[in-house]
Amino acid sequence: MKKALVLALSLSLAGFAAQAQSTAVKPANAQEKVVGPQIQFDEMKYEFPAIKQGDVVEHTFKFKNVGTQPLVISNIGVSCGCTTPEWTKDPVMPGKTGTISAKFNSAGKMGMQNKVLTIESNSVGGNAMVSLVGEVKDAAAANATPNMTVESKSETPMDANGKQKMKMGDSKMKAKKKS
Repeated sequence: MKKALVLALSLSLAGFAAQAQSTAVKPANAQEKVVGPQIQFDEMKYEFPAIKQGDVVEHTFKFKNVGTQPLVISNIGVSCGCTTPEWTKDPVMPGKTGTISAKFNSAGKMGMQNKVLTIESNSVGGNAMVSLVGEVKDAAAANATPNMTVESKSETPMDANGKQKMKMGDSKMKAKKKS
């Protein structure tokens, strides 16, 4: 009876040891090779500088097919009609790159903008999203300059009290000249 119990225990331990050895430990930074196409972008968001209303922003997003089969983009949905995409229409082979160009027309837009493009493809990860983000300022305010005139002469005129006169816009500024 003891022999049978020891034998059963030994077989169980040997089975666990064999299973533990067959499970290889992968490094934390190792990526598994995806079976099928997979899209990977260099950047997911482009932050454009502040623009004035009516300006057009254009940016090209670059992507790579990190999968094992050709990647095909079937459609790109946009969050509004002010954004128009163009993309690589041919299949992108494994290891190769493609592009998506997006144009955002800011006519009629004001304030912070976040224009999202939804990329529909055969990627194993499903749909991907990229975005254009930035601020649109009022065209009239962006073009306005303060009404300021600064005169520069080698001799600044003085008034009767020995104070310098300087005109800036509609206001006058006086400064005392120290002797």
